[in-house]
Amino acid sequence: MPSAPILYIDDDEGIRRLVSRALARKGLSICTAASGAEGIEMARQQDFALIAVDHYMPDQNGLVTLAALRSLPNCPPVVYVTGSEESRIAVAALKAGADDYVVKSVGEDFFDLLSNTFEQVLERAELRRARRHAEQELRASNIRLEAMLKEVNHRVANNLQMVMSFITLQGKSLTDSGAQEALQKAQQRIATIAQVNRRLYTTGDVEFVVMDDYLNSLAADLSESWSTSGAVRMVTVSAKAIRLSTDKAVVLGMIANEWISNACKYAYGDAGYGEVRVSLTLHGGGVLELAVEDDGIGYPDDGSIHGTGLGTRLVEAMGRAHRADICYGPVPETGRGTRTSIKLQLSEKDLAPPAIAVGENMPWTDEAGVR
Repeated sequence: MPSAPILYIDDDEGIRRLVSRALARKGLSICTAASGAEGIEMARQQDFALIAVDHYMPDQNGLVTLAALRSLPNCPPVVYVTGSEESRIAVAALKAGADDYVVKSVGEDFFDLLSNTFEQVLERAELRRARRHAEQELRASNIRLEAMLKEVNHRVANNLQMVMSFITLQGKSLTDSGAQEALQKAQQRIATIAQVNRRLYTTGDVEFVVMDDYLNSLAADLSESWSTSGAVRMVTVSAKAIRLSTDKAVVLGMIANEWISNACKYAYGDAGYGEVRVSLTLHGGGVLELAVEDDGIGYPDDGSIHGTGLGTRLVEAMGRAHRADICYGPVPETGRGTRTSIKLQLSEKDLAPPAIAVGENMPWTDEAGVR
């Protein structure tokens, strides 16, 4: 039984008395109004669990009354009652905001139908309230979770920054150039991960990384790190604002770090200026390609690796883990220099839902828009 009474609006006094008695026997608390205007005024002054409105009333019929009720704040569910079996009246009432309708008839059947309809409408209203409450709780829970994730990412970024500071101090105490370089590369790898966490807590998104900003920041750091007064290494990025999941962003950032560092150090030798170009392209079918290219001495014909080869092994291990295709070779347009690329097959969860224009295909659909 609802906590608030039900309001029944009908100009027929006999019907009002019969409805009150019949529904009271079923455990329902009923208030009545003799006109639409009276019912509207009662609804303004008192809370009702449900309002039933008769169609045929002098001065102000049920549809006019229904419209006025719906304009009230926090209007309860409304059941429309009509003596006409014309479907157009029921349709008009439903379009105007009625939750259900009942055709008025003579006898106990009408009261049973009215009671059952009230029960069903009240149950649906309760379900809607429960759903709204659950949605509010879910939103509040998501807000709390996002705040916690931001705090975690903040702490992780700070801790990684502390580790980088320790490595810097350790490097200053070393005299061996090879050891110093190894520490520098380790520091840059940590910085690559730290940038992801920093972006996750400084933006409103705790799940996805905007890749053009991330790669541009990474390129600027590496350009500064590998440039000297006599040898400038300019790293440029061509990428769209693809919002990529954190794990994929870390993988691509680590790979970009290795390839850019190799190009900055080995591609141009003692040349005073060298450019390294980074591109990120989302192809059809959800294939994401990261490429790094330079105009330097080119990839060795025998496939030999400069340095310890740790970076190459790291890239190959990450490629295998993600079933990616890795390619090495000259820049296709010029036939010179070196171009390294990796192609990852993305799933829907790897990309933040983009704003797709009408008629545009999702990146993981074919040209016909079919999965």
